[in-house]
Amino acid sequence: MEGAMASVALTKENIEDVIRSDNMVIVDFWADWCEPCKTFGPTFEKISDAHPDVTFAKVDVEAEAELAQSFGVRSIPTVAVLRDRVVLFNQAGALPESDLESVVSQGKAVDMAEVHQEIERQQQAEAAGGNGAA
Repeated sequence: MEGAMASVALTKENIEDVIRSDNMVIVDFWADWCEPCKTFGPTFEKISDAHPDVTFAKVDVEAEAELAQSFGVRSIPTVAVLRDRVVLFNQAGALPESDLESVVSQGKAVDMAEVHQEIERQQQAEAAGGNGAA
């Protein structure tokens, strides 16, 4: 079954390699004891099969509490979308298949050059103003 890529187990040891080497990563934060996570798992895998150009990763929040905390995960399941090391989407709750498909499509459609320019503008504004106003 070469070519078909199941989801990757994301850990603090491999996160740098995973998010650096891939343009887009969809992350599912889950736990063994979480019933909604178990329900969402097959949906996550099905959508991952439909998008071989995207890396789908799973974070076991019990084993990787620090990693989950770094993403601000407070409830599970939570889905996050990263492109070019930028979190574009981060939402708790088991998404229906159509919603997850939509999130993937929207993530692919984002103009990352624009996103990076906006981040740079915000950083310059913070550096210039320093007053903390958003």
